[in-house]
Amino acid sequence: MHRDGSESNSGARDLKPATVRRVAGTFKPYRAQVAGVTALVLGSVVFGIAPPLLLKQIIDVGLATGNMHITEVLSLETIAVTLIASGFMIWYGYVSVSVGQKIMRDLRRSLFVHLQGMSLKFFSKTRTGEIQSRLLSDVSGVQSVVSDVVANALANVGIVVASVIAMVILDWRLTLLSLCVIPVFSYFASWAGGYSRIVRRGVQEQTAELNSIMQETLSVSGVLLMKAVGRRELVEQKFDRENEGLVPWQIKQQMIQYFFFGLVRLIFSVTPALVYWFAAYLIGRGINITIGTLVGFTALQSRMFFPLSGLLTVQVEVKGAMALFDRIFEYLDKPLDITDGPDSKPIPPEEIIGKVEFKDVVFSYDPDVPEPTIDHVSFVAEPGQLVALVGPSGAGKTTIAYLIARLYDTDSGQVLIDNIDVKNITLASLEQLIGAVTQETYLIHDSIKENLRFARPDATNEQIYEATKAAAIYDHIAGLPQGFDTTVGERGYKLSGGEKQRIALARAILKNPRILILDEATSALDTTSERSIQKSLNKLMFGRTTFAIAHRLSTILAANQILVVQDGRIVEHGRHEKLISQNGLYKKLYMQQFADEATLA
Repeated sequence: MHRDGSESNSGARDLKPATVRRVAGTFKPYRAQVAGVTALVLGSVVFGIAPPLLLKQIIDVGLATGNMHITEVLSLETIAVTLIASGFMIWYGYVSVSVGQKIMRDLRRSLFVHLQGMSLKFFSKTRTGEIQSRLLSDVSGVQSVVSDVVANALANVGIVVASVIAMVILDWRLTLLSLCVIPVFSYFASWAGGYSRIVRRGVQEQTAELNSIMQETLSVSGVLLMKAVGRRELVEQKFDRENEGLVPWQIKQQMIQYFFFGLVRLIFSVTPALVYWFAAYLIGRGINITIGTLVGFTALQSRMFFPLSGLLTVQVEVKGAMALFDRIFEYLDKPLDITDGPDSKPIPPEEIIGKVEFKDVVFSYDPDVPEPTIDHVSFVAEPGQLVALVGPSGAGKTTIAYLIARLYDTDSGQVLIDNIDVKNITLASLEQLIGAVTQETYLIHDSIKENLRFARPDATNEQIYEATKAAAIYDHIAGLPQGFDTTVGERGYKLSGGEKQRIALARAILKNPRILILDEATSALDTTSERSIQKSLNKLMFGRTTFAIAHRLSTILAANQILVVQDGRIVEHGRHEKLISQNGLYKKLYMQQFADEATLA
């Protein structure tokens, strides 16, 4: 579909059978409730069709003959059946809405869980605002359909059929006249439904663009960037462009409703007059039609056209909602590129000693790029070793570490833990085996205590206190007015970079993983704090295999082996003494850093 609302394929307006089947499938877990709605709808229809027929009797048998007793009895009966029909309607409305909300819950959960299983590749290529739009806006957009469509469709079909039968009983000639209007009504409703689907998708896509801009620019990071670079006007221009682009879509969406309901009002206004005109024509030719018949017929006619318009409105709504279902299913159908294989097995952490081996590993973020990101990398990290990854920015150090945790999957070669291919270890087991402290520390908008418990939900307060003491952050937290209950703010922006990294270290200590990844874990610390934290890190690293990615080479001088990475390849490896004695990249990086530090001093 084009952004201007045109379509290259007119067939896209039709409902896709596969989509319809999948939407119908969402109701399967609630078959019993749907059956209950059906029974309640039938009760509502049976009692709801009686008032117009009783109205005919009130006029022809009661008022016309002066029999007030019959008039009173029939009037009370009319009130009674109307109340009963209303009771049935409220009841089936409640059950229907309950089913709809549960389906909405299921859709949101399915989409959320599926997205949780996507690899980092997906999230690195997709804007957060677009993901949020699918999860919130699109799912909310189909709420009226899943909440109302079954009950309303059943009720409206039942009322239309019952009304037509009752109208035929009253006068078949007037019924034929009324039914002649339906094809015209249906044609315009079908057109409105098809166009609504196009417009609805356009609204959601444009809304997703707008959401992405707002998410990117109104977050703490976005505001800091805007104020730091002083380009507020560029952000406003981009917002204005997308905001302006949403206006014509929303105008079209509103005009469809005005057109459709205007057509409904026109038909409701015209058809009674047509009935009276045709009745006068028939009476003038000697056909007996009583006043009660006319009043009862027009009441039935209105009762037929209201649910008929409801059916056609459902058609418009369903066709519009199908565009949103298509977007939801599009995400649900995205394949999970990293999953548990048929040979994957859970492995308890206590059974792992921590040997890590890369065997001729090749990996690329983009298969169309000729040069791989990781190019035939092989090495062995023995249990308990500290392995440092050093090299220029963008060399592939972090990617190598993330391949261990299967945040990415190799294109070829093997990553093994204790001689077991990581693809044969369940993802849940890997999550328990491996812990990471990254350069960009992420904290949830909650208390410090809950951020720490994120790594270990069953941790006691004493265990939390011990972990923070080991990370040299306990005294600072305890000195805060709310202590460990202090809310860290959006992405932890109430804390300094060093404080966030110490909390991240405490979180890793609390998790107690067999394999530890430290990605510039002390980058936000000053020299004094770094030395203090290094003691905590030494305790944390003891007895577990650790991969430390570091630009500050002074932090990894005691590493058991140093892997020097350049352009996705390991160009040097060994201990510091060996590498510094060679005239290679490591010595160049070390001397350059030493010279820079000397200059700063």
